[in-house]
Amino acid sequence: MKKLKKSIKGLLEIIKNPWLLNNVLNDDTVWNRHLEEKYTIKNGFPVVDINQVCPNFNETINCFSFLGGGSLPTDIALLKSLARNFENCSYFEIGTWRGESVVNVADVAKECYTLNLSKEEILSLGFDEKYADLHAFFSKNRDNITHLTGNSLTYDFKKLNKKFDLIFIDGNHHYEFVKNDTKKVFEHLMHENSIVVWHDYAENPEKLRPEVIAGIIDGIPTKHRKNLYCVSNTLCAIFIQKKLPSYTFETPTTPNKIFKVTIET
Repeated sequence: MKKLKKSIKGLLEIIKNPWLLNNVLNDDTVWNRHLEEKYTIKNGFPVVDINQVCPNFNETINCFSFLGGGSLPTDIALLKSLARNFENCSYFEIGTWRGESVVNVADVAKECYTLNLSKEEILSLGFDEKYADLHAFFSKNRDNITHLTGNSLTYDFKKLNKKFDLIFIDGNHHYEFVKNDTKKVFEHLMHENSIVVWHDYAENPEKLRPEVIAGIIDGIPTKHRKNLYCVSNTLCAIFIQKKLPSYTFETPTTPNKIFKVTIET
């Protein structure tokens, strides 16, 4: 009886406030069911150790604010290390925020492009001017970084007429955006050796985000699904065009390595 009363109360709240339905549709349980029923995926993508992706992993991050909405140091170090694999690396990023990731990659890449909403679009979504102006805070004055503006849902990637070595998808993390960004990147920006990294594949390295996983796997061409991994000790998933040793994700995770961290301002 209590469950029935709770269900009726919930339905009445949704009728009064239809936006509450989004909380149901975006619930992890719904996305986990989608992944299991459509792809028999229960624990995300296979996990590849960061030392397998980047042998002798050792990077210095020269710009990191330790503020909200950004990446882990290991996320940025992963990108920087991957960029080193390409001579004269060409890097593309969707979602810039303060510009920490791209400004670090720019230290080792020949050229970097970022795509973010324009100030006008950010303001139209109800954000204040200070928030809008903080976008590209660290990256706007770098000569080898080109800042593009537009909404990735409608942006014409084809007009760039350019392929990139390393691509970082870190825009809106809701399903439709992740699916759209993934689909367009693979259609227009890839060459035969391109690497793609998605941010916020997980909330933390031990808690996956099934909505993001669904967006990735529904957006990527079927033939490439076998080359999807999540990278240990990061919030990142990766597409890389080679087979890597991997294991099944589990949480809690038993540490199998430690990192040395030096912090200075």
